[in-house]
Amino acid sequence: MKKVLYFDCFAGISGDMTLGALIDLGADKDKFLEEMNKLNVEGFEIKIGTAVKNGISATDVDVILTNGEFDDHEHHHDHEHHHAHEHHHDHDHHHDHEHHHSREHHHAHVHRNFYDVSKIINESSISESAKELAKKIFMRVALAEAKVHGKTLEEVHFHEVGALDSIVDIIGTAVLIDMIKPDKIVSSVVNDGHGFIMCQHGKIPVPVPATMEIFAQAGVKSRSTDIENEMVTPTGAAIIAELAESYGNRPEMKITKTGYGAGKRNFEIPNVLRVVMGEIDE
Repeated sequence: MKKVLYFDCFAGISGDMTLGALIDLGADKDKFLEEMNKLNVEGFEIKIGTAVKNGISATDVDVILTNGEFDDHEHHHDHEHHHAHEHHHDHDHHHDHEHHHSREHHHAHVHRNFYDVSKIINESSISESAKELAKKIFMRVALAEAKVHGKTLEEVHFHEVGALDSIVDIIGTAVLIDMIKPDKIVSSVVNDGHGFIMCQHGKIPVPVPATMEIFAQAGVKSRSTDIENEMVTPTGAAIIAELAESYGNRPEMKITKTGYGAGKRNFEIPNVLRVVMGEIDE
């Protein structure tokens, strides 16, 4: 029997939705937070709680920046995260696990490129396989941002590649996949919305250029829906591009568990990522 994960991206995918869905599948929250504590980076805390989307209870993960490492405009200008900390849940929102990194920081702001992020990953004490996966996902984001902005990998700075919360999302995903240890990961066709969203450069089209570029470089199967909003973030695009070996309808499998991860927006459809765990015969 092979353990398989099926990512059902009917409402797109983002980093926090991925963390939520994988934790919702039953990953040990305390062990997860313990692993995330192995990053030698201060200035964030992870809150794990619950949100209800169109009646579906989903695990909600918030990466909260806790110090002045970023200017406001740096922290908010990125198209991926200007909405990251707004909550529009249909129901009360509570956090049952909290984790704080609160050591002092001595930098006004930090600009990191892909190599700086790789260094953070390499110098942490998470498992080797989680390190490798995190670097591969991050490389996909960095290459896409470089292409979109007409820059080299060295020149693409951290705030363009997504702020600290994006890095935490990517490393967190790698840690959780390493904890779950699936034999195979497949995905639905990835849904995104359409229209335009605001970013620091003005209005840009949905799917945003970095997401589109990640899809192009990886051959991800995706489609546009009638929802006028961003449903796939570059971080989410890079995660599914790296993890999924194929896209389409759910394969024949014996379902053992389902997990739901909450997104931060509300659409007509539930803004959740569903990940189905199951078994397939070899």
